[in-house]
Amino acid sequence: MEQIRGWRWYRDYTVSIVQNTGLKALQRMNPERAHGVALRALRAGMVPKWSGPVPTILRTRVLGFDLAHPIGVAAGFDKNAEAVTPLLDAGFAFTEVGAVTPNPQPGNDGVRMVRLPVDKAAINRFGFNNDGMEAVRKRLIDRRRGGVVGVNLGANKDAEDRAADYGTVLRRLGAWVDFATVNVSSPNTEGLRDLQAREVLADLLTRTMMVRDETCSRVKLLVKISPDLTDEQIEDVAQVALETGIDGIVATNTTLSRTGLRDPGRGAQGGLSGAPLMMRSTKVLARLAARTEGRIVLVGVGGVSSGADAYAKIRAGASLVQLYTALAYAGPGLVQDIARDLARLLERDGFTSVAQAVGVDA
Repeated sequence: MEQIRGWRWYRDYTVSIVQNTGLKALQRMNPERAHGVALRALRAGMVPKWSGPVPTILRTRVLGFDLAHPIGVAAGFDKNAEAVTPLLDAGFAFTEVGAVTPNPQPGNDGVRMVRLPVDKAAINRFGFNNDGMEAVRKRLIDRRRGGVVGVNLGANKDAEDRAADYGTVLRRLGAWVDFATVNVSSPNTEGLRDLQAREVLADLLTRTMMVRDETCSRVKLLVKISPDLTDEQIEDVAQVALETGIDGIVATNTTLSRTGLRDPGRGAQGGLSGAPLMMRSTKVLARLAARTEGRIVLVGVGGVSSGADAYAKIRAGASLVQLYTALAYAGPGLVQDIARDLARLLERDGFTSVAQAVGVDA
């Protein structure tokens, strides 16, 4: 038994060294190529497993899922469901693959991602590039373990009826996921954000819910919104969500704003993610929380890179928190640091659970 424990310690220590060295090398590569290398490394097991127990204060039950903690991977990191099991093994409580469209889609041409290291941010203009729902379905079927997994639903760029595309993907993948997110907020597909208009969104969500109820009724349905909505538009989204009866709202996607950026790459086209999005997305989250008054689950995403960031999202109204861009700078082992810091902050302020802190600042 001592030999086994010694081997595990040596394995995790070695993997940690490889990961830290690898991060420096990856950050010198083209960002999109580096992301592909990172996914291959995850599949090869080159990531430390969670070490030690998860603080019990972080246990939470959201959307009917019992989770060890509230931190997951946002859509976009694992578009094609290539690293579902490794990400869960690394300690994430849940992961969301996609966006996935009915047909494979190459996305936009040219340079599609730019790092902004000065701002701890990134700008991307991928355009829903993915292998299509059939390839993703096969990988979801073949994955080795359970765990809470969601799919981000997308529409093909050339679709005549985008609402139908969301339903098509859900119908095909619903049996293999636990939740699905209707993505109407990516700034990199022309006209997609128009689907957030009140009447259009109501029709889209109603149609998608009909597919859900007919084919995979256990799947929880959420909608992901933009951080660039006006206060009136946020009110409309909240009202539509409550009226249609969807299960949650993910706040938020990337922003077109460039306010406060310092990095020389700030002029790149696309959606901005990372640290500069933190305040903007959290304000949207808090406004949603005030409007929905706990009647719908909110997921906070945008700029989270520390336990303090996750805690701010939770206090603003999020029951769950997602990461993406910070992983490019710190690696997937970041989830352990965030979770442990979050536990200390909850204890410091006298909370005995994550749920007690949800929305206290909204």
